[in-house]
This record gives sequence, C-alpha cells and structure tokens, in this order.
Amino acid sequence: MASLPGKKKMVGARALVAVVVFAVIAAACGGGGGSDKATKKQDAPTTTTNPKVVPVAPLTGLPDPKDVARKRSAVTVKINNTNENKQQGIENADVVYEEVVEGGYTRLAAIFNSQAPEVVGPVRSVRKTDQSIVWPIGGIFAYSGGAQYAIDSINTAPVKQLDESRAGPMMFRDDSSHAPVNLFAHVDQMYKAGGTPVPPKALFVYRKPKAKVGGSPVGAFTVGFQAGFASTWTWDATTNSWTRTAGSSAATVTDANGNDVKISPKNVVVMFVHYVGGNSYGLGAEAELTGTGDAWIFTGGKVIKGHWTRPDKEKPAKLTDAKGGVVRLAAGQTWVELPDASYTVTVLPPAPKT
Repeated sequence: MASLPGKKKMVGARALVAVVVFAVIAAACGGGGGSDKATKKQDAPTTTTNPKVVPVAPLTGLPDPKDVARKRSAVTVKINNTNENKQQGIENADVVYEEVVEGGYTRLAAIFNSQAPEVVGPVRSVRKTDQSIVWPIGGIFAYSGGAQYAIDSINTAPVKQLDESRAGPMMFRDDSSHAPVNLFAHVDQMYKAGGTPVPPKALFVYRKPKAKVGGSPVGAFTVGFQAGFASTWTWDATTNSWTRTAGSSAATVTDANGNDVKISPKNVVVMFVHYVGGNSYGLGAEAELTGTGDAWIFTGGKVIKGHWTRPDKEKPAKLTDAKGGVVRLAAGQTWVELPDASYTVTVLPPAPKT
C-alpha cells in the first residue's frame, strides 16, 4: 500500500505528457490555422489614414499645396492709379489698399505674398498712410521715393525698403513711356531681398466655401472718391466676385501676356477713416488707421454693415458686424477702400430677375 502514491504521481506525469504531445500535434495540423491568422492580425502594424492638411496662404485664405506663401514675407508695392500708363500685376496681389492722397487723387498699395508676378507697376512714391498699412505685415516695401516727411514716416515701420536707388535690377524703367509713370518692379525677385516676418500675419478671417453669408443683397455699389476717382463695383454671380469700374470704363490691368484683365476681387472692404494733417490740398495728410470706425464689408454678393477696430498699429483691423460678431471673408483677393468718412458710398440692389 505504501507504493500507491508513487503510482499516482507516475500516472499524473504520463497524463501531462500526453496533453502536451496532443497540443503539439494539434498545432501542427490544420486546426492551428485559426491561431496563425489570429496571430498575424495581432502582429500586423496598426495604421490610421488622416487626410493631408493642405497649407493655406495667410493673406488670401486659399489653399497653397506647395506651401510657398508661408516661406516668404509680404511685398508691398505703391502703384499709380491714373490713366497715364497701364497698370500691371495688380490682379496677382493678395490684398490691395486704395488710399486718398493730395488733390483727392487715390494711390494703391498692392500686397503680394502667394504669387510672384514678374512685372508690377507703375511704381510710385510713398505717403504717410503707408506705414500704418504695412505695419502688421512687415516684409518689403517697394516705392519710387517721396517727400522727406513721407520717407521719415515709412522709416518708422518694420519693413525693408526698396526704392529705385536700392533695388538695382529688381526695378526698371520702361522707355516706351514717360517718367514718373514708367518705373516697374520685379516682385518675383524681391522676395529674395528678405523681409520679416515669414510668413506675414493674416489680415482677415475667412469663412468656409459653402458657409452662409449674412447681410443684405447688393447688385453694385460706388465708393465716392473725389477728383474723378470714384470706383464702382458690380457683383458677378458667375465668378462670385466684384468687377471694378473706374470712372466710365471697366478697370483692367495688363497681364504677363499683354492681355487686358478685369479687376475682380472676392471681397471689397470699405473702411471709413479720417485724414488728418496736411495742407489745404491734402499734401501730407494721413489716414487714421488705429481706433475704430464704420466698415461696410461687401462679400458673397451682400453687404454687411459694421465696424473696424484696431487698438494699435501692430495688429490688423478687426471687422465686426452690427452685433459685434467677427465678419468672415471669402477666400481670395480683397480690396480695402479707405474713403474719408465724409465721402458717400452708394449701394444699389440686385437687378430684378426676368
């Protein structure tokens, strides 16, 4: 009887060996296929497919697949706005400001970042308003020269200046026309001159492509600049843009191929401002672009009446509606009109459908 426990141990050991052998045989047979598949699924790397985030150009809100705009500064060019010589390159600007100068004339400050046109102009002189326009975006400021008080003003702004004497081959004179409206800029070359910050800060907030637009429908509107510089903007529902007319004719510029191109931005922002200083002819006057004022924002075929607010020159103006909500623009080119607060803006409703 004393040997019985030993026999039980032997039997238990043999049973354990049999179980192990059976498990090995089972694993070698077809029954192990399910286990292999489970192992493969477990060992396979887990991947998640996220849609690629497309970079956006800071001054237009448009997609920038090659991420070009965020790798360079802004280039602001002062441009003539009379009919003495054809304008070139403005259609490629991200943002264009129209400011009042002496005699009620207007000049343009065209800001480039997302595109690099070969020829832009005619390049004209600096004004005191310009330093406040370029302060939030910095970069490069290209101009033809100017009165000493205006040069002293732009010297306070955080920009790298390129005038005719400093630009070298980045500016040239077109001998087929006459001075002072025959100076042009190679903006595509000016990016290499440097300028900070990179990228420039955004000036506006943009809405999604199919987002609802508030405001009242508009067929056309006229900004009452004086001295024959009134600008009329007509809504084109086909292109979802505003077509500019200067005086009695459609405003066009010459593109790189020598063709006439209409000026048709996606947005027109009218900021009512006060021009201060200067003599009785407006010489030396400067637009006050800090503080607050009325703003009419034309976008998506409508007008949103609200306000602009800019506490200090280092930040861009904030656009809000009558209730204080931020106004979002359509992605694309934006024109900013800077009429004196005493000027009128006439708005026409859409034409009745026939």
